Amino acid sequence: MSARVLGLSIAAVCLIADQAHKLWMLFVYDIAARQPVHVAPFLDLVMAWNPGISYSLFAAETEAGRWTLLGVTLLVTAGLCVWLWREPDRLIASGLGLIVGGALGNAYDRYAYGAVADFFYLFLDTERFGRLSWYVFNIADVAIVAGVALLLYESFFPPKSSGRNKAET
Repeated sequence: MSARVLGLSIAAVCLIADQAHKLWMLFVYDIAARQPVHVAPFLDLVMAWNPGISYSLFAAETEAGRWTLLGVTLLVTAGLCVWLWREPDRLIASGLGLIVGGALGNAYDRYAYGAVADFFYLFLDTERFGRLSWYVFNIADVAIVAGVALLLYESFFPPKSSGRNKAET
C-alpha cells in the first residue's frame, strides 16, 4: 500500500469513527440528558459545545466567525492534503491522515451544529490542589494529537537514509 493510500485511508477511518461516535452520543445515547457519566475515577462523559478551536480559543460567537473558522480549517486541511498526496513516507502520511481526518470531523461539526461536540473529560482529584482537569475533547481531537505526535517523532528520529542526504532529494 502506498503512503498516499495509507494516509487517505487513515483520514477516512478517523472521520467516520469520529462522526459515528458523535452521532451516537448526541442522538442515541443522549449524553446531554445523562451527563455527567462517570466512567472511571479520572474520566467522565459530558456534553460540551466548543465554538472555537483548542481550549475554546478564537471562539466564534457570530455566524461570520463560525464561517471564518470553518474556511480557515478547510484551507489548512487542503494544504495538509496536498502534502499527504506528495508524501512518500508512510509514517508521515499516517500522521497527516490522522490530522486530516480529525480536522474534517471537527469541521463537519462546525458546519452542521455551529460548534464542535466534545465528550471526554479527563481530570485528577487531589487532596492538596483539588481537581486538576484537562479540556473536554473528542475522537477527532485524539486523532489530531496522535498525528502531530507522529510528525514530531519523525522529525526528531528520522529514518536512516540509504546514503542520500534528505536535503538532496
